[in-house]
Amino acid sequence: MRAAVFRSGGMMVAEVPEPVPAAGQVLVKTLCCGICGSDLHYAKHAVHMTELSKRVPGRAPLDLSRDVVFGHEFCGEVLDYGPGTERKLKAGTLVCSMPVIPQAEGHRTVGYSNDFPGGFGERMVLAESLLLAVPNGLSAEHAALTEPLAVGIHAVEKADLKEGDQPLVIGCGPVGLAAIVGLRLKGVHPIIAADFSPKRRELAAKMGADIVIDPKKESPYAKLAAGRRAVIFECVGVPGLLQQVFEAAPKDARVVVAGVCMEPDRIEPLFGILKELSVQFVLGYTPEEFARCLRLLAEGQVEADALITGKVGLDGVKGAFEELANPERHTKILVEPWR
Repeated sequence: MRAAVFRSGGMMVAEVPEPVPAAGQVLVKTLCCGICGSDLHYAKHAVHMTELSKRVPGRAPLDLSRDVVFGHEFCGEVLDYGPGTERKLKAGTLVCSMPVIPQAEGHRTVGYSNDFPGGFGERMVLAESLLLAVPNGLSAEHAALTEPLAVGIHAVEKADLKEGDQPLVIGCGPVGLAAIVGLRLKGVHPIIAADFSPKRRELAAKMGADIVIDPKKESPYAKLAAGRRAVIFECVGVPGLLQQVFEAAPKDARVVVAGVCMEPDRIEPLFGILKELSVQFVLGYTPEEFARCLRLLAEGQVEADALITGKVGLDGVKGAFEELANPERHTKILVEPWR
């Protein structure tokens, strides 16, 4: 099959082996798949990330001498089943899934594995046990937003918000925007959001932010109300940002780190000690949160159209990686491998 592959440090289109569903797995046609910021970071820092994976128990590091097909934010169509499956969903059913393949030796991530290609290819295999039928006639392109929405929703759940807490979202890319949606649905107000990009500030307001700040002009921390615990969502994931938060955060703040920094970073713990900050790192989502996000999209509780700013076929993936560096032009580009 054709796929956009990560090979020799760059993206290119190539023919790769057809995926074959094993026991408990389903073969699907990829209808669309979002390009995640993590895909961009991994392509840039692949060697470092591979070395880190070797130091994390249960993680299978990528073999960079082999092709990798990225793509973990997808919607597909059921084609066929492997052995030992229940076959509850008919061929042609639109489905989403957490990008996880359970294995005896540990879970593998679809799109970050040499053996389980992601949504930047024409077909994938998924775990039947994690498959969710797309409800309410929701379009494939909107259903593909389930995964990035779930990341932000999970961050809000892990924040352990209490009555009277004051949220501040730093960075209004896809993760920050999803966190704003999660805060709005929880009824936590006012929601303060900050980003240098006018386009992203506009989207933050659409998603439910009450106060939107250009940090070039004023400090978003100055908008935090005295006497309320600040809960700061760091949704950028670049070196130096966490240190900035530590220096600017008020006393007793809770910092939720949702931005995925894939490079070594440096913080000065004394700021956190003197201010008695608490820090919560977050990753991914639970199956329940994932299913809830699919329902939220199907019920029209998220401005899905506003988040999708481009669509490309496989030949356009390399260019899309470059385009996503410009926040004024794009928020979420979808790959449609059938184009």
